[in-house]
Amino acid sequence: MASVVVVGTQWGDEGKGKIVDLLTRYADCIVRFQGGNNAGHTLVVDGNKFVFHIIPSGILYEDKRCMIGNGVIIDPGVLLEEIGELAGRGLPVTPQRLVISENAHLIMPYHKSLDLARESALSKGKKIGTTGRGIGPCYMDKVGRVGIKAGDLLDPDLFVDKLQANVEEKNFFLTRQYQADPVSFDEIRQLFEGFADKLTPYIGNVSVELDCARREGRNILFEGAQGTQLDIDHGTYPFVTSSNTIAGNACIGAGFGPAHIDEVIGILKAYTTRVGEGPFPTELPEGDEIGDALQKKGGEFGATTGRRRRCGWLDGVVATDAVRLNGLTGLAITKLDVLSGQPTLKIARSYKVNGQEYDCMPGNIRKTSQAVPVYEEMSGWEEEISGIRAFEDLPGAARDYVRRIEDITGVAPVIVSVGPDREETLLLRNPFAG
Repeated sequence: MASVVVVGTQWGDEGKGKIVDLLTRYADCIVRFQGGNNAGHTLVVDGNKFVFHIIPSGILYEDKRCMIGNGVIIDPGVLLEEIGELAGRGLPVTPQRLVISENAHLIMPYHKSLDLARESALSKGKKIGTTGRGIGPCYMDKVGRVGIKAGDLLDPDLFVDKLQANVEEKNFFLTRQYQADPVSFDEIRQLFEGFADKLTPYIGNVSVELDCARREGRNILFEGAQGTQLDIDHGTYPFVTSSNTIAGNACIGAGFGPAHIDEVIGILKAYTTRVGEGPFPTELPEGDEIGDALQKKGGEFGATTGRRRRCGWLDGVVATDAVRLNGLTGLAITKLDVLSGQPTLKIARSYKVNGQEYDCMPGNIRKTSQAVPVYEEMSGWEEEISGIRAFEDLPGAARDYVRRIEDITGVAPVIVSVGPDREETLLLRNPFAG
């Protein structure tokens, strides 16, 4: 048996959904351990597109046990909508296939109202680029010890007591500080009574289930959201998400002991993208011919927001930061096919900030914003590679590019993706095989 964590190494949108889907073939349990419906995983299976926001993408396999850990924050309406959409496509999501941690916190309507009000109040240049889905305010309530958990839906009296106190406090801020409309206690209570009826069969103890699975020798796959540089502690703060996106949170966000993790696979896009605000040293500005070509060919729009992703060259500084912060044991390189047709490729090896060289992301956000990448160049390739199924059959320049990534990071690739479909993938080493 093996326990494998999959994380993003950049600013998210690296193609984790496809890699998780591939590795799910070898797993018995698939666990989402952090984030909320501000993230989206896109899968293409036999030409059919699936987008998941909360449910682990392993749900496409009928014989797997999917779990939503305590580190995830859940919008019940969005979760039930996903369950309904899958059922409509012939994939019923039963309590035998999905369990929700009783300790996962719930996104409430007042969280969304506060999220939008706070972002609107920020001046231009200071906006975070939040999705407005209530993620930050929900995590704030969790840390502030006033959050409402999925397990609270099983105790109506406790739920009402918590809701009453929260609505009173949140309406004070909404109306007095932000001059926004208040939320209705009665409307929220009625809405969540309906949610409770539908979600109660799914709620359980994920930590206990995972421990039983480990003792029984089952393979466990932990699925993260976003990417390393969006980590609340280690990312480009404050332009980050509200949770820890690095591999260490797989244990905290699922209730699983760190001594039992065997592999950590980092998903690395063959170039770099970022959605929303914040520094992006290797960015190719909108209107740049190469950047626009990457954006168009790569279909670089957010799976959740639909926002255009900013595109740039591969950032070796970001990649080596991810190796250190996550303890990566393997890389999954995605969208290598998007680089086909580019005569010259660039990889940032370090940054210059006011004459000083950095080989890691500066902790000072102003320095990060001023970082100028120091590039090395490599020859590109013209051939389309989506039909290739063996690493040795890739063009020589493509193989050289992958090997250079291994040289820079010190971590060998285990997977190389050459197209969006499930089958357009080269599995070099199976992390579940030991």
